[in-house]
Amino acid sequence: MPTVAVKLYSVFFKFLLKHRLQNRIQTPLDSDPFGVTSRPEESVAAVNPSFSDGVATKDIHIDPLTSLSVRIFLPESALKPPEPDSKPPLAKSKSRSKLSRSDLTCQNDAIPVHHHPRRNSVGPPTPVDVASKEESRRSYGCSNDIEALNLRSERFNGVYRGYAPPPRDKSRKLPVILQFHGGGWVSGSNDSVANDLFCRRIAKLCDVIVLAVGYRLAPENRYPAAFDDGLKVLQWLGKQANLAECSKSLGGGTEYRKGDVHRHIVDTFGASMVEPWLAAHGDPSRCVLLGVSCGANIADYVARKSVETGKLLEPVKVVAQVLMYPFFIGSVPTHSEIKLANSYFYDKAMCLLAWKLFLPEDEFSLDHPAANPLVPERGPPLKLMPPTLTVVAEHDWMRDRAIAYSEELRKVNVDAPVLEYKDAVHEFATLDMLLKTPQAQACAEDIAIWVKKFISLRGHEFSY
Repeated sequence: MPTVAVKLYSVFFKFLLKHRLQNRIQTPLDSDPFGVTSRPEESVAAVNPSFSDGVATKDIHIDPLTSLSVRIFLPESALKPPEPDSKPPLAKSKSRSKLSRSDLTCQNDAIPVHHHPRRNSVGPPTPVDVASKEESRRSYGCSNDIEALNLRSERFNGVYRGYAPPPRDKSRKLPVILQFHGGGWVSGSNDSVANDLFCRRIAKLCDVIVLAVGYRLAPENRYPAAFDDGLKVLQWLGKQANLAECSKSLGGGTEYRKGDVHRHIVDTFGASMVEPWLAAHGDPSRCVLLGVSCGANIADYVARKSVETGKLLEPVKVVAQVLMYPFFIGSVPTHSEIKLANSYFYDKAMCLLAWKLFLPEDEFSLDHPAANPLVPERGPPLKLMPPTLTVVAEHDWMRDRAIAYSEELRKVNVDAPVLEYKDAVHEFATLDMLLKTPQAQACAEDIAIWVKKFISLRGHEFSY
């Protein structure tokens, strides 16, 4: 059974959540085109671009018409070379003795972070000191400062800004995980303290870039706003990959030529549009969706849409998804929905209030395609779905429907295991109070083991 502390915190949590939900039902807000992604009562974690704990972060507002944003979590392992025993190939360049002042100026102009600060960069440009240049030459085996500056990561005073990869760049590429936070459609955010800590943990354990999605919340933005935001981020990831590839192709050969028009286009267009961290280190062909509670509903919707879209999303490819205690419900109650209706943290009565705030009044139904995963009109055949890991908790009233959905996937030969954790409650691995428990850590490690089956460059070298 859960500890006494968990039980007491659950009572307090449900009291506050019920009060907030009832207030929003009694005083509905007009639709806000810009959306709301956080609530005043939530504590927010500041971005940390310094790798102080092994992960750098930055926030990006990716939609000018709404509040849709993402927080990028980049593990420090991305700065390591692809193979520990090999050095990246050096671009052909003039020797230092043959470089004129004008050539040197042009070479430095090829590094956008110095002369063209990016819109998504963190802080003002910082000059490169002698020590950092010497360290770059030693670590990359470069013969002069220009080669080192073109190959080194833009990391000054411990702050990583990213860089636009030059042609033939061999920087380490990491898979990408799109993460959708929980909160019952009406609360939570991608930059909350709890979500920040969870995403850092996943980024380090899975060795991936995590994009935490700040989707629009209800009741200001009802269905399908959150679902549309999830799909929009997946499409944005594909555009970023195509822009990065376009920047490389426009960059011309391996040697910079003074007055090269193509290089100028890359510096001006690419510096303002291409996200440098993703351009340097992201591999969208190995994309995983990870949803927490109601975020799992979004992840499953995005996975279905990726199947329908097919090659139009290239180079993005969804290779797997993880559904952590999904927020499923239905008109015909399951055994757990009857037995555990008054379970910890999110009981059935409060979840019904959340669904009333999320679904449009004229569409409200517990068998709505967003709520019930087993209704036939949800989308493409289940056999086309990507491998799906489902995480459930013993004391969660939503567990049986999540398990039933996983069973339906297995019937059509989709890799769909279920991880059930004993004595666990809803959001046991992501709730602020429970994040540092051994059970939460074990869950993150189990997810990492399974995910690595599908993101490893060497194939299924991990077994579950």
